[in-house]
Amino acid sequence: MRKFLLLALGMLSMLRAAAEDRAVVHPEDTGAALVNPMMGWKLNFYSNILANYGSKLEPSDTLDDFPGLSCIYLRLPWSYLEPAEGQFEWSVVDAPAQRWIDKGLQVAFRFSVSESWMRYATPKWVEDAGAKGYNFTVGKGVDANGPFWEPDYADAIFLEKYDHFLEAAAARYDGNPNVAFVDVGSFGVWGEGHVFHSSQIKYPARVVEKHIDLYVNRFKKTLIAANDDFSFQGEETIAYALQQGLTLRDDSILVQPPPNSYFHGQMAQAFWPKLPVILEHEHYQSSIDRGAWKRELFLQAIEDYHASYMCIHWFPREFLEKERALIDQVNRRLGYRLQLREASWPSKVRLSERAEFASTWADAGVAPCYPGGFTAFTLKDAKGGIVAVFVNEAFDVRGLEPGAPGQASSKTTQSSHSFAPNMPAGTFDVFVSVGQRDGTPRIALPLAGHDGHRRYKLGQMEVN
Repeated sequence: MRKFLLLALGMLSMLRAAAEDRAVVHPEDTGAALVNPMMGWKLNFYSNILANYGSKLEPSDTLDDFPGLSCIYLRLPWSYLEPAEGQFEWSVVDAPAQRWIDKGLQVAFRFSVSESWMRYATPKWVEDAGAKGYNFTVGKGVDANGPFWEPDYADAIFLEKYDHFLEAAAARYDGNPNVAFVDVGSFGVWGEGHVFHSSQIKYPARVVEKHIDLYVNRFKKTLIAANDDFSFQGEETIAYALQQGLTLRDDSILVQPPPNSYFHGQMAQAFWPKLPVILEHEHYQSSIDRGAWKRELFLQAIEDYHASYMCIHWFPREFLEKERALIDQVNRRLGYRLQLREASWPSKVRLSERAEFASTWADAGVAPCYPGGFTAFTLKDAKGGIVAVFVNEAFDVRGLEPGAPGQASSKTTQSSHSFAPNMPAGTFDVFVSVGQRDGTPRIALPLAGHDGHRRYKLGQMEVN
């Protein structure tokens, strides 16, 4: 018995010594807004009308102080981009887009064909080519003397001409890494998938599906978004969009006061586990004027839809000034938010030994980390030079499941790595990151100690 006790005490002593030789950290979430792929605030630079909303900014003002801004949304009538058949004028979108692309942000598009403020959102030359359409008056519907024109959404000539336009647009933007998504904007007034404020004509679901097909056939690499209001032409339109690989967007929440603040949170449940859901709130001041602007419902909509994008649907400086507290709350839940709960590594190790790294992670956002990524530990010398990179390819953060506020489950992962034959001895700073398999960081984390390249300092390791 005495021999057994001595052996057990010896084993316990060895385990304690091993634990003491490991550095263990429990980083805190800094609360910072994160700019990451497939999530964030998006600014309506154009909201159909050239004068709204980001277009009022000075060309040099790229809203660098708006926390969490990741995407610029360019929503314009087709007629601005192809004023004559085959004559494309892209500068109206490319010029503002480049301002934010230069800052590392993305852009998104909607090309509408019907507007309630201009007669020809679809270029007039399309009607002149024989496409059928209807004059309409807002609130009245089809009106022979109406001031606005809407195409017949099933008309073969209209569909052919719009497809040629999409062909040109896709040549520029499909698979372009600067483009976050493209809306199916060719059905409904303002491209919103409904005709309440235009012709009020009910179309079969198959017509909407034809419009989805136009985009699917042209945009084979870039994410496409279907509007929730397609469902007014038949619920099957939404199922079809999901089947074709489209995501869902809802224009707009908080249009009406409670209990009609939004309607399609349940519809989003089929989409968010796979694809980032996009929300747009009502024009800010209009929502306030109707008594519909309820901050608690704004936040609840993000939870219910598991939203990854939220639109700034107003003049952004005014919105930032008046709603900074709300914006900060949104940034702690919108999309995904990868938290490092614990990390450990050997505080001292020999070059001939393997280094064992362990880390525990959680997703504190409302959505999965759609782009995915692999955890990496990087060692740097005193001058900031990278001397070692250890990537755990067995753990993809895409598998982290989001939860209710404060209730996200965590996962622990471990990996073992040998040092390169030319690895020097010394004391090195230990950084953590999430990104590509080769150790290139891609995902911003809510951690202190940022090195300017999405690596975050955790501590040190002595290599003998």
